[in-house]
Amino acid sequence: MGFRRYDKGRRREPQKRVNNRIRVPEIRVIDQNGEMLGVMATQDALRKARDLGLDLVEINPKAHPPVCKILDYGKFKYDEKKRARETKRKQSTVEVKEIKLRPKTDDHDLEFKARAAHRFIESGNKVKFTCRFRGREITHPEKAREQLEWIRDQCLDVANIEVRPTMEGRTMTMMMAPKPAILQAVAQAKLEAEKERKEAEAARRAEKKGRRDDSNPGDSDPGDDFEDEDEDEDFDDDDDDYDDEE
Repeated sequence: MGFRRYDKGRRREPQKRVNNRIRVPEIRVIDQNGEMLGVMATQDALRKARDLGLDLVEINPKAHPPVCKILDYGKFKYDEKKRARETKRKQSTVEVKEIKLRPKTDDHDLEFKARAAHRFIESGNKVKFTCRFRGREITHPEKAREQLEWIRDQCLDVANIEVRPTMEGRTMTMMMAPKPAILQAVAQAKLEAEKERKEAEAARRAEKKGRRDDSNPGDSDPGDDFEDEDEDEDFDDDDDDYDDEE
């Protein structure tokens, strides 16, 4: 029989108390329309929520008395997750990319790393350059400084120097960050991509709704197709009657 391992680094989010899990005797209640009902006994608030077919949810446990709201808890959780996804999508996070060098890195590899750094910065990321020394290489730090300064010159059109070449033990580091214009362009591109995503989603929903409407057309009156035939038959009968009379 397997046991679930306890992860000390994992923190559970506080759970909202709902309905019978609300144990305090009195609460401050907000109804489903957002109107304040005042302080009520918890059992009376539960009874009112059940009568409406809704739930009683604790939204501010630290207040005295705690504040609870009458609402549809399933819809409430769905809206919360949707807002969290939208917030996460709109956040502009800046990552730090690291590019490693050696004092003996040849010119071709140095050009390749400079192009990679330029590409990272244009994407809105910071770039940290790390040049490590081995053995007697530490006696010639000027070689690493020359490499870092050359890469700096290749990226000055899109980046600013955040940390100049600095010696830390057997490592020389430098940090470059995107210019504000680059960050604004990246943010604008994200907004346009989000707009296109929403338009595509709306078009997909409209197309899906159209297919559903086509598969379930409105009921037509079957008598409409036969009205003309009935009228023709009545007309023929009248002619027969007229002929018989003659």
